[in-house]
Amino acid sequence: MNETPPPPAPLLPPLLPRLSVIADHYDVILCDVWGVIHNGVSSFAKATDALTTFRRRGGKVVLITNAPRPSEKVRAFLDQLSVPRESYDQIVSSGDVTVSLILERDGQTLAHIGPAQDRSLFEVAQRQSGRKLHFAPLAEADFVVCTGLDDADRESPADYRPRLDLMGRRALTMICANPDIVVEVGGTLVYCAGALAEAYAAIGGPVIQAGKPYPPIYHRALAEAALARGIAQAALDKKRVLAIGDAMHTDIKGAQAMVLASLFVTSGIHRAQLHAETPDRAAAAFHQFFEDTGFAPSFATAELAW
Repeated sequence: MNETPPPPAPLLPPLLPRLSVIADHYDVILCDVWGVIHNGVSSFAKATDALTTFRRRGGKVVLITNAPRPSEKVRAFLDQLSVPRESYDQIVSSGDVTVSLILERDGQTLAHIGPAQDRSLFEVAQRQSGRKLHFAPLAEADFVVCTGLDDADRESPADYRPRLDLMGRRALTMICANPDIVVEVGGTLVYCAGALAEAYAAIGGPVIQAGKPYPPIYHRALAEAALARGIAQAALDKKRVLAIGDAMHTDIKGAQAMVLASLFVTSGIHRAQLHAETPDRAAAAFHQFFEDTGFAPSFATAELAW
């Protein structure tokens, strides 16, 4: 009896003590935001210092985030957390991509799933188009924009099954403005729009993902990086672009799909799986994590620091 051999285990990435070990090999950093430079409550000084130092040495930094809000709102939030503007050149958000997807559906009515605080992306869409958007309930809308759960502190995807079933019966396309499944808020994990998109896709619903790990947000980020360097996007050497993130299935998977080098920050959303109490257990957990995941980043580091 012939059996298909199991796939080879992914190579373990080198565990780096700091970004400066590899920084000279890269001209551009595409850096995740939540989990790498802040946790939703406070910013990480070592991370912002590392990005600032990289820029002072001539590099360019584009923050690339699955925040379901336009980049102007992300920048305002970073200001509140005292993230220095000197630490980055530009921000590209999945909210920016979502705005473009909404504008492509000019004249169609939409339903929104998500908290009121995310409605800023509709204001930007209206400003860019010069026309008012038309909203409708799920039973009448032409498509749905999901920016998250209405109350992520108290709800789970199971609470949305009646709405998802209604959408499925009508074959409504869901634009997911944040493909993240969960995000850490001050040490607590809460569900994001990606969890609802996953549940909707599981019952056959059509989903368009606006952020990482999907290509549109990377194309936009690379265009901004080229602009920051004063070159055409076609002239940007992707071998000298480093993507940094803390989520394997969005940040690292997306970087691999775009054939970019990646640096995985282990103290983010996978912290509980990777940071054991003793060195021996930590080494075993590190090995098991990548064996279970089935793919690996180019490098790993405990935290982003210069």
